[in-house]
Amino acid sequence: MQRPLFTFIIALYSTATFAQQQKAISPDLFGIFFEDISYAADGGLYAELIQNRSFEYTGSDHRGWNPMTAWEYTPRGYAYGKLSVETKSPLNENNTHYIILDIQDAGQEGLGITNYGFNGIPVKAGEQYDLSLFAAKLAGNTMPVTVSLRNRKGDIYGETTFDVTNKNWQQYAAGITVNKTDDSACLVIIAKGIGQLAVDQVSLFPKKTFKGRVNGMRADLGQAIADLHPRFMRFPGGCLVHGDGIANIYNWKNTIGPLEARVDQRNIWNYHQSVGLGYFEYFQFCEDIGAKPVPILAAAVSCQNSGGTWAIGGTGQKGIPMQDMQAYIQDVLDLVEYANGPATSAWGAKRAAAGHPEPFHLQYLGIGNEDKMTPGFEERFTMIYHAVKAKYPEISVIGTAGPFSEGEDYDKGWEIVNKLKVPVVDEHYYNDPEWFLKNNARYDKYDRKKAKVYIGEYASKGNKFINAISEAAYMTSLERNGDVVHMASYAPLLAKKGNTNWNPDLIYFDNTGVYPTLNYYVQQLFAANTGDVYISDVLTFDRQKDSTLAASVVKDSKTGDVIVKLINAGATDAKVKINLKALGALLPKAQVTVLKEDRGVPVTVETDFTKGNITLDGLSMQVIRLHKK
Repeated sequence: MQRPLFTFIIALYSTATFAQQQKAISPDLFGIFFEDISYAADGGLYAELIQNRSFEYTGSDHRGWNPMTAWEYTPRGYAYGKLSVETKSPLNENNTHYIILDIQDAGQEGLGITNYGFNGIPVKAGEQYDLSLFAAKLAGNTMPVTVSLRNRKGDIYGETTFDVTNKNWQQYAAGITVNKTDDSACLVIIAKGIGQLAVDQVSLFPKKTFKGRVNGMRADLGQAIADLHPRFMRFPGGCLVHGDGIANIYNWKNTIGPLEARVDQRNIWNYHQSVGLGYFEYFQFCEDIGAKPVPILAAAVSCQNSGGTWAIGGTGQKGIPMQDMQAYIQDVLDLVEYANGPATSAWGAKRAAAGHPEPFHLQYLGIGNEDKMTPGFEERFTMIYHAVKAKYPEISVIGTAGPFSEGEDYDKGWEIVNKLKVPVVDEHYYNDPEWFLKNNARYDKYDRKKAKVYIGEYASKGNKFINAISEAAYMTSLERNGDVVHMASYAPLLAKKGNTNWNPDLIYFDNTGVYPTLNYYVQQLFAANTGDVYISDVLTFDRQKDSTLAASVVKDSKTGDVIVKLINAGATDAKVKINLKALGALLPKAQVTVLKEDRGVPVTVETDFTKGNITLDGLSMQVIRLHKK
């Protein structure tokens, strides 16, 4: 039986009329949202291969964890002694735990510890890995130490040796080149003398990080993110920023400076943050992928769901005491100076000392995240907002409208930002695909004179094709309303297989592989084919109420290209007729990219597009890029 066809009727316009129908699109429309959830940072994007590198894990991070989690006491060849976790004379007061090996008999091979990484340390034959650790000889003579990468049977892939002679903490560093590929290697530290050896801050990085950065990002994950072509990157959260209680609020100052001096803390998602991926690394990564940095800070309140209460009106929100607010506000102002201040300023000097004397050109600063709109929140947000605008009027502060697309907090959030004239407000929502299809006109009716919208978190609750295609349909409305929807970012960005706190996610990964979703390719296609001008009233439908069909036409003024995006979230084909005369003088050849479920990835071909008559398959997306003559 022949399937019914839906017909797109493309209105005919003269070139002059075409020019009159243009509407500006935000240059920062499509970006990414990074939160350290589902092991997105440690064990994920952050390329550190050692888990619990400074022995700071505790049972409050995760049930059953302790300072020796991911480590194993390793006596070899009849060696005899004992291991203890100490805090008496730490490497740094911010991270007090370290281990002492008390070696009474070194035996034939010595005594030490083994780290198994994040469920295995992946290594590749011929690659170099950069080792670093701090050690001190507390008793005995010179302590020979061997550090090796091995398989679980003990076969050595590569090693380095050094002597520890100093009774005070000293850093030791070396490169280890391995001769075998193994997804589940381990790092073994063996002392071969008699006496006491203290060890802390053990680190192992692949030499090949993203952009070759020291203390950098995992190369394949970094590239997958860069390939999204994000205009901005929001970090470090999410719920992470306002934490689980006042003591757990994310403090950006704890995440900069020497790694051994940073303050580890419990992750609200029930694991641990080494904060090796800290604010300097976030800013630098944004620069490396060409994305504007969008840091989000707590509005001086903790999450309303603190203590495990996950419900509207949760009672866990706590505010920083008013007597401490000026200090907190100063922390916020110091962040702007850290990002943008000259190298001669107090906080700009710290950025310069980390290796970046030039400013990071911070433009946006988010205050608050999905907060319950209590009087305590409003009072503290207002104080912070006024302070930032008074000292740094060039910074665009982003407010918040709570965790949902409607409701009491949403209404109150908008009331607050409108009263204060906050320039941008952050909306979040996770809904079914049908919601995205039926709410394509959501922003058509927004007041253009009020705050711009940043859709900081959104997703359609799944990674099936219907989820991806419904998000694509919705994204055409974001382009159509690019004058009021200033920014948008799918969330969450990353999730490690076997360690997910939230589903769906945009990119899944394990220790050796990266697995983009269909949703990922939708985000990539929109960001790679964005424009600065939306052409309204060019596309019309003969079935106005069919929510499964959506389209947008945008123009890139720099290249002159016209980009047509066509979405069919329905099961049946649609006939599309495009009158190319309405789009001005264009070359006959066009690039057409098609995304369909059975292909899994977008496929691009160059084709003759002089007629403009095409069939849009059911459950498909097409991006047609037409080049200016």
